[in-house]
Amino acid sequence: MDIKHHQLIDPYKRHLNYLRISITDRCNLNCIYCNPLSLETILLHKEILRYEEILRIARIGVQLGVTKIRVTGGEPLARKGCCDFLQKLAEIPGLTDLSLTTNGVLLDDNLDGLAKAGIKRLNISLDSLDREKYRRITGHDVFDRVWRNIMLALDKGFFPIKLNAVVIRDVNDDEITRLAGLSKNYPLHVRFIEQMPIGQPAIKATPPVLVPEIKAIAQSLGDLVPITKSPNDGPAERYRFRDGKGEIGFISPVSNHFCANCNRLRLTSDGRLLTCLLSDICEDIKAPLRLGLLDDDLAKVFLRAVARKPFSHPEILAPNQQPEQMSAIGG
Repeated sequence: MDIKHHQLIDPYKRHLNYLRISITDRCNLNCIYCNPLSLETILLHKEILRYEEILRIARIGVQLGVTKIRVTGGEPLARKGCCDFLQKLAEIPGLTDLSLTTNGVLLDDNLDGLAKAGIKRLNISLDSLDREKYRRITGHDVFDRVWRNIMLALDKGFFPIKLNAVVIRDVNDDEITRLAGLSKNYPLHVRFIEQMPIGQPAIKATPPVLVPEIKAIAQSLGDLVPITKSPNDGPAERYRFRDGKGEIGFISPVSNHFCANCNRLRLTSDGRLLTCLLSDICEDIKAPLRLGLLDDDLAKVFLRAVARKPFSHPEILAPNQQPEQMSAIGG
């Protein structure tokens, strides 16, 4: 099989050119919607893909048409050697878009390494601007360090820097205007994300705060001017305030599914190709890789995964289809 003559096109004619790679399930925070205090999801070291294994899988993915990769965790910077790995990943011919999702805690020790690796785009989780509330959400009193690191990344020229805020009713929904206001004063891209029903969150279930409600609150700060999407954009509805230095976005996986335009595959840290964030459909690529199979055989694993990708995620998850914690999937 000539890999270059095959493309990742699913049965619904969606071209899957975006691969999200989780390099670890470990995190230095314990966010209540993602990684509640539990050891159940911690993988053994031997179960985690080695960097050279991830690079081989990524090269095959790019040969099959992947042009965009986002590296996630857990917390990717918590894994030793992350920046060196990113530099090798960036050197793959045909990869045109490489970015990193992080909680920002370790950025101060890694910004120079990230810049050397060619990383320009950062997604940073920031669910609150209140130090005590940030501690309650994440389990750690590190807001001041994260905020300093965001400002440091701006000073060092990283762009765009996207701040991801998962809006949770009765937790941080009273901070929508304050978070949105960051895009007026800084060249930051603030992204509000609806909380998804994944795993077993460590908080009492409440009705989700959906994008129409979030947008209405944000608009109290001023008119939102739509921004035209570019080909590499994700699912966010993009806007800016007329006098803003940055922009604001809304991601609506619950209220307005974007499944019809989904172009993503996910590689989990333990070596599974996951076809949908809210589905357990996956293909194991680690086992054939470690058995010594050729690149053509691994390409067939990609193609099998793509052939099984559902058109949309289920409205209501069956009891036997509860997805894992977000920390184990990579977001």
